[in-house]
Amino acid sequence: MADTEKVSFNISVVDLGQIDLLVEQGFYSSRTDFIRTAVRNQLQTHAESIQQTVTRRSMVLGVLTYDRSDLERYRSSNEKLEIRAIGAVVLNDDISPELAEATIESIRVLGVLRASSAVKRALAKRIKTLEGKNRD
Repeated sequence: MADTEKVSFNISVVDLGQIDLLVEQGFYSSRTDFIRTAVRNQLQTHAESIQQTVTRRSMVLGVLTYDRSDLERYRSSNEKLEIRAIGAVVLNDDISPELAEATIESIRVLGVLRASSAVKRALAKRIKTLEGKNRD
């Protein structure tokens, strides 16, 4: 899985011009460099609030990856997963829709959910994500 995701957004022409000026003056190597730096600075500003929310909601911050053997262990112990993550949840391609339905109670991901389209269809009513929606 890539370490980055492509995001598109609208920005005013004046703001874009100011970014281009900073790039031209050598403060940043590119528009992308400026935007990444701005995002990191804002995340750092709110780091304490993010951590408190992660702790309060019992969420994992980072990338969670499950494969068929992981889910088979849950099925054999009659446990159901309630997956909560900020970042990414990856359900490997070796997971069948039936196994996913039998072992995953719910998925809440603020970020990206990667799974086969068949698994996503099987779990559609159990998935809560902002992926693909307007996040303004």
